[in-house]
This record gives sequence, structure tokens and C-alpha cells, in this order.
Amino acid sequence: MSSFFPASGSADPWFRVGRLEVGTTVAVAATVVMSWIAWVVLGDGLGAALGYYPAILGSGQVWRLFTWPWANSLDFWSVLTLFFFWYFGSELEAAIGRVKMAWLLVGIWASLTVAVSLVGLLFPGPLYGIGMIEFMLLLVWIAEYPTRRFFLAIPAWIFGLVLVALQIFQSLGYRDFAPLFSLPLSLVLVALVARRVGLLTDYAWIPGAPGRRRPRPTPTRRPDREHQRRTSDRARLDELLDRINETGLHGLTDAEKRELKKLSERLRAR
Repeated sequence: MSSFFPASGSADPWFRVGRLEVGTTVAVAATVVMSWIAWVVLGDGLGAALGYYPAILGSGQVWRLFTWPWANSLDFWSVLTLFFFWYFGSELEAAIGRVKMAWLLVGIWASLTVAVSLVGLLFPGPLYGIGMIEFMLLLVWIAEYPTRRFFLAIPAWIFGLVLVALQIFQSLGYRDFAPLFSLPLSLVLVALVARRVGLLTDYAWIPGAPGRRRPRPTPTRRPDREHQRRTSDRARLDELLDRINETGLHGLTDAEKRELKKLSERLRAR
């Protein structure tokens, strides 16, 4: 990883609390911390009240469709995974903005809920806690930056394959077959959502790219100057993207991040 902590101010926040910039990722992480506090006060009954079980919808407990991400308990691994959620989520949010990040997280929640509900018709399985949303967000980050290096210089895509394989082997070991079907369905749905918010654009086979305006006709006057400007913009964009591949998004200054955004928008409009 290029730096251990994301650079502050890398994405416009919803609001500020003192010097703390609260974007989508930070806001969601804060709600998870609050759910830990609720668990400490209320105990294991919190998970029983908020968790989602497809079979229980028949009793009218529809709220579970929306509350299962907050059926959390507090332990070392939940703190560690929340840290990674904040770390990788902040980088994705810096790339797509707080609004699209919110839609990405909503899409991940909806994808998991739909997948578990459909698979639950044959293989009942529960959903509770933020863990699966954190896991899917990490896989989106890995798919977006597959060549970035993890610990011991392991490429991100290898790390992602290992994580998915562990999920599959764990399900086989416990004879819990629901995840074997809900996991691939969730991955497909999350990939569609990620593409829709502007991520995973290198994977042309994933449908659902955001609608783009038709390019305006190229002016007939001064075509050489327009061509030179477009070539210059592309060269500068490639230079910034190469630096991101080498050092990560945090290696750019705030001015360069704004320049990167303007170049991307200008090239897409042509």
C-alpha cells in the first residue's frame, strides 16, 4: 500500500465535525460503532432482533430487510474489518465521490439481500452484521485495482481469489450450502452496481455503464488545434493514471486529483 492512511480531504465530505470530514464511508463506519455500543448495552438480543432470515418474512417482520447490517457484535475481527472498510472505502469514495459511494453501498446491501432471499427458497441462510458488505466492498476495490500490492507484495487479485476460495471452502466444511449459491449471485449483482456508479470500467464485458451523452459533432474549424489539445489531455491523463498505479491515489496532490477529474470529464464529453 502506498501509504497506511488515506489522505485527508481526498473527497468532499457531507459535513465536518471539527476537523473530521464526514463522508459516506466515515458516516457508515460511525453507525457501525454505534451498533457496537448498542450490542454492549443490549447483548446478543440485538442480533436476534435485527438479523435477516428469509423464512421469517412470512411473520411480517419486514424491517429485517433493512436492519441486518447493524446486527453487529464487538470483537477483534469486527474492529479490524471495519478499519479495512474505512481504508479501502475511503479510496473508492475519493475516486467516485460521496453520492456514488452511498449508492454503491446501498447497491451492495440490496444485492446481498436479493441473493440471500432467492437462494433462501432452497437453502435458508441468515444475514446479519456489516461483515458481508465490508467483504464485497473489499472485492470491488480489488477488482478496481487488481495489480496493487498487498502485504508481502502480493498482487491484490491473488489476495481476492484467496478470500473467495476461503469463503467457499468454509461453506463446504460446515456443509452450509446457501453461501455457495448466494455468493456468486451477489458478486454478479455487486459488479453491475459498481459498474453503474463508474467503477470497473476496464471490464468491458460487465454491462450497466452509466449513460453518456452523445458526443457533439467535431467542429470543422481548427481541427489540428482540437486534435493537439485532445492528445495533450490524454497524455496528461495517462501520466496521472500511471502514478496512481505505482503509488495509489494518495500519491497525488489535491490539485492533481482535481486535474484528473477535470481531464476525465473533458475527455468523456468529446
